[in-house]
Amino acid sequence: MIEYVLSHLWQMWALICLLCLLLELTSGDFFILCFAIGAAVALIASLLGVPFLWQIAVFALASVLCLAFLRPTLLKRIHKNDERVSNADAIIGRIGRVSEDIPANGYGRVALDGDDWKAEAVAGQAIYAGERVRIVARESIIVTVEPVE
Repeated sequence: MIEYVLSHLWQMWALICLLCLLLELTSGDFFILCFAIGAAVALIASLLGVPFLWQIAVFALASVLCLAFLRPTLLKRIHKNDERVSNADAIIGRIGRVSEDIPANGYGRVALDGDDWKAEAVAGQAIYAGERVRIVARESIIVTVEPVE
């Protein structure tokens, strides 16, 4: 039995490679893909008759090199035009409606997507309820708005 396993190590590397590829489908961040590539390189080494300990070293080296060089390149390529803003910063540039008058140099309220934000106007101008405004900045829970014309 042990002789069979030792003479067919390529099957073990193929299984590891396939398992890593299946796991990569669940994550999508190219981390596990690097181990699949390492297993594929070790599979080739096994078919060439390289001893088992050297196959493990080849697997480790190929995986580390892939993590260091291939993964960052793939991530940059995938996310090169991906400017994702998160949380409250995503409202900047959006159009809302004044729900409570914003007096000159004072605070009022702006409704946007079911949320009601404390708001101040650009340049201290007065904006009245019902007017449409664009959110131009956010500081903590206070948004700065300008009228939309």
